[in-house]
Amino acid sequence: MSGTTLATAAQPGDRLRILVVSTPVGALGSGRGGGVELTLTSLVAGLLERGHRLTVLAAEGSQLPAACAGAALWTCPGVDQPSWQHMQREAAVQIPTDGLLPRLWRRALETAADFDAVINLAYDWLPLWLTPSTAAPLFHLVSMGSVAAVMDGAIAEVARWDQRRLAFHSHAQAADFALPQPPVVVGNGFDLAAYDFVAEPEPLLGWVGRVAPEKGLEDAAAVAAQLGERLAVWGLVEDPAYAAAVEASVPSGTLDWRGFLPTAQLQAELGRCRALLNTPKWNEAYGNVVVEALACGVPVLAYRRGGPGELVQHGVTGLLVEPDDVAALAGAVGQLGGIERRACRAWVERQASRQAFAERIEAWVRSGLGR
Repeated sequence: MSGTTLATAAQPGDRLRILVVSTPVGALGSGRGGGVELTLTSLVAGLLERGHRLTVLAAEGSQLPAACAGAALWTCPGVDQPSWQHMQREAAVQIPTDGLLPRLWRRALETAADFDAVINLAYDWLPLWLTPSTAAPLFHLVSMGSVAAVMDGAIAEVARWDQRRLAFHSHAQAADFALPQPPVVVGNGFDLAAYDFVAEPEPLLGWVGRVAPEKGLEDAAAVAAQLGERLAVWGLVEDPAYAAAVEASVPSGTLDWRGFLPTAQLQAELGRCRALLNTPKWNEAYGNVVVEALACGVPVLAYRRGGPGELVQHGVTGLLVEPDDVAALAGAVGQLGGIERRACRAWVERQASRQAFAERIEAWVRSGLGR
């Protein structure tokens, strides 16, 4: 899945000591970090399985899932960093008083000599800015597409200095940035043992994501209302006013709010859907929920935009329509009969297992270290 040639797997006994710095947007387990939390779990668990030594640095109150029990957890107090998703494109960098972001990176730099590599999962200016100015081996798994001019500039600067320090989730995401060389694309990974394949669905449409305007829930709700079907909605309600407006836009009972659920519960409910509607209004870097649905055998009906437009194999694992075309999305629901649910699961097994993801991450880091 890479645009460059990467090193191969580790030599026997050649273990890496890796510090993974989490998002400063919220504590691990809170759901506020969105897809970064799932990425961190897959990355840490997969690298542990490959014999490496992992330490996670995260917000105070964070918890690691059982799959990451072999990793050490360090935490820092501090005020959560505002997400770039909710900033204006020309906004300046903002760091709150007693901000968590600088505290995380002070700790990371103070201890960097104890690690072979430091992997940053935060989509923030500070760690990118630090990279060319420190001897610490900093690597950045970029978690979003282009949303702010200052972030575009910081990513471009690191790419000019040493692009091996950057990796992306999809080619569509990487295309947002000014890169002098083909990107390293690592996708993402999932513990497939945690997702049960469901061959026979219920007459239910599903939608998963943070309930916020950039995720486009209103389009999925409009499709369900147009078809007279029920739409199950899973995710953290990040914007209550937006959620209320979407609820008011469709007939009562159209939306079935299921809340934010841990993976085991989510997949058990999601797998019963006959399709997942994916309706982002922005360029998603990857689309974790797309892969989670496919792992359960649920076809995905998505806009041809960003990472989901790259993940869904049109006519095989789902159907793609032009962005923001609600009528076309509703029409795609009637074409689900041509999609084999078993093919959805098979694609994930080939492309998005936790083991394959960890191999790609390790190859990227080794390449950047010159090993």
